Amino acid sequence: MSDRKDIELIAEMVPKGSRVLDLGCGNGELLAHLRDHRQCSGYGIEISDANVLSCTQRGVNVIQLNLEEGLSMFEDRSFDVVLQLDTLQHLRNTERMLLETARVGRVGIVSFPNFAHWANRLRIASGRMPVTKALPYEWYDTPNIRVGTYADFEVLARKSGLQILDSFGIQNGAVRRRRPNLTASVAVFKFEKV
Repeated sequence: MSDRKDIELIAEMVPKGSRVLDLGCGNGELLAHLRDHRQCSGYGIEISDANVLSCTQRGVNVIQLNLEEGLSMFEDRSFDVVLQLDTLQHLRNTERMLLETARVGRVGIVSFPNFAHWANRLRIASGRMPVTKALPYEWYDTPNIRVGTYADFEVLARKSGLQILDSFGIQNGAVRRRRPNLTASVAVFKFEKV
């Protein structure tokens, strides 16, 4: 996630002073923002050597780890908030990692490209896979293992025993609460274990 407005919208969901774990933290931009603007502390988990270096250069605590291996190194409720932003679609076992997020954190926040956005639907109706800001890769070179929709996540959350505390879509840096499955290219959910 690199759009500055998207980062700010998600950062507002994190209570000031929270202890945060950011799964797939990328270059550490969000954790640095949370540290500098919301007095948060915590760690990022990242697999990429270049991103681990970027995190270190930003002064962000980072652990190099493949998320597919799970989060067994962390106790239950070790963090106030666990972030999984633009990460779910890259994982083989999405449901397991979602449950791990709920176990390790008091609250989880996820975001992912919403495949049901109207622009994606239109592109598929024309016979082609979408290439957009939220889904910037061609079908043959995408790092995404799967695609999902805003509505799909609501079903998965219920199935997994998660209570959605807040949800919305993001389109061009603006929050979309009305018909987000259709009007937003990014889905955002805040949840807790029931």
